Amino acid sequence: MRLIGKQERIYYGWYIALALAITETVSYGVLFYAFPVFIAPMEAEFGWSRGELSGAFSLSLLITGLVALPVGYWLDKHGARLLMTAGSIGATIMVLLWSQVSEFSEFMAIMALMGFFGAAILYEPAFAVIAAWFARSRGKAMALLTFIAGFSSTVFTPLSHALLEAVGWRGAVLVLGLILGAITIPLHALVLRRKPADMGLATDGFESAAAEQTGASMSLRLVLRSRYFWLLTVAFSLSTLSISAVRIHFIPLLISVGIQPGSAALASGAIGVMQVVGRLIFAPLERRFSSRNMALGVFLLLASALAILLLGSAPGLIVLFVALFGMAIGTHTLTRPLIVADSYGTAFYGRISSSMVIVLTLTGTSAPFAAGLAFDAFGSYNPMLLLASVFSLFAFVLIWLLPKRALDKRAPERHV
Repeated sequence: MRLIGKQERIYYGWYIALALAITETVSYGVLFYAFPVFIAPMEAEFGWSRGELSGAFSLSLLITGLVALPVGYWLDKHGARLLMTAGSIGATIMVLLWSQVSEFSEFMAIMALMGFFGAAILYEPAFAVIAAWFARSRGKAMALLTFIAGFSSTVFTPLSHALLEAVGWRGAVLVLGLILGAITIPLHALVLRRKPADMGLATDGFESAAAEQTGASMSLRLVLRSRYFWLLTVAFSLSTLSISAVRIHFIPLLISVGIQPGSAALASGAIGVMQVVGRLIFAPLERRFSSRNMALGVFLLLASALAILLLGSAPGLIVLFVALFGMAIGTHTLTRPLIVADSYGTAFYGRISSSMVIVLTLTGTSAPFAAGLAFDAFGSYNPMLLLASVFSLFAFVLIWLLPKRALDKRAPERHV
C-alpha cells in the first residue's frame, strides 16, 4: 500500500481526531464534570433537594442514551458534521438557559434537552467519525481522542469551582456555556467531514478499498438479530453495570470500611488518572492484539480489580485496586467501539453501536440504585462487589464464546 498523493502529508483524519479530542474535552467538562460543582449553590438558592438535582442530571444521562438510535441512524446516512454542529449549538443554548433558570420545572426541561443535544456531541458520534476515517490506526486514533478527553475533569472541575467563587454559580454556568459554544461549534463545523472519499482520500490515508467497504453488504436487521451482537451487548452491559455500581459508590464504600473522607476522595480522583494511563498503554497493545483479545484482557483486569477490593481495605490493596480499576475503565471506553467497528465495518456502525448503547445506558443508570439497595439490605458493599466481580468474569466468558466469523470480516490491515 502507498500513501495517496506525491508527497507524504499528515492524513486529514488526524486533524479530525485532534479536533474531536478538544471538543470532547470541553463537552464532557461543561455538560458532565461541571454539574457537581453547582449542586450545593443551587440547593442553597432554591431549596431543591439533593435528590431532585441529581435526579434531573440522571434524566439528562438517560435521555442521552435513549436517543442514541436516531443519532446513529443519522450518522450512518449523513455523517457527523451537521449533527455535531447542531448539537453544539443546542447544548450551548441549554447551558446558557441553565444560568438563568428560576423554576424546577424549567431546570428539568433544560436538563432533558441538554441530554438530547449531548447525544449528538459526546463520545458516540465522535467514535463513529473515527471508525469512518480509520481502519488500521483506529485504535490509535480512539486512544488519542480519549487520552486528551481524559483530562476533562482535571481541567473543568477546578475551573468551574474557580468561576463559582469569582462570579457565582449563574455567572460560572454562563461562562462555561460561552466556552462550550466558542470552541465546539467552529471545530465541528469547519473540521469535520463525513468520510475520506469526500476529500479524495482513502481510509487511514492508504489505498485500501477493502477496508472502506467492510460491512457495506451486511443487513442491519440480521446484525441486530444475531447471536454475535447480543453476546457483545450482554458482555458490555454486565461490565458497564459493574463499573457504574462501583464507581458511583466508591467513596461511600471506602468510608464504610473506615477510610477517612479526604483519603477516599483522593483515591477516587486517582481512578481518573489511571484511566488516562490505561488509554496511554492501550494504543501500542491494540496494534499487537485483536480487539476481541483486548476485550478479554479488559474484562479480566476489571474482575481482578474487584476481587482485590473484596480482600480488604489495607492501603496497599486500595492502591492496587485504584490502579487496576482505573486502567480497566479507561480501556473499556475504547474497546467497545473498536470491537464493533472491527466486527461490522463502518456502513452501519452508528446504528449498531447506538443500539448497543441503549441497553448499556439502562444498565449503567440502574446499577448505582441497585448497589444502594444492596447496601441497605446487607449493611455492606461486599455482596455488590462479589456480584460485580462475577458479572465481569461472565462478560469475559461471553467474549471468549464469540464466533470468529464476524471478526474475520475486518480490514486486512488489522490482526484477527
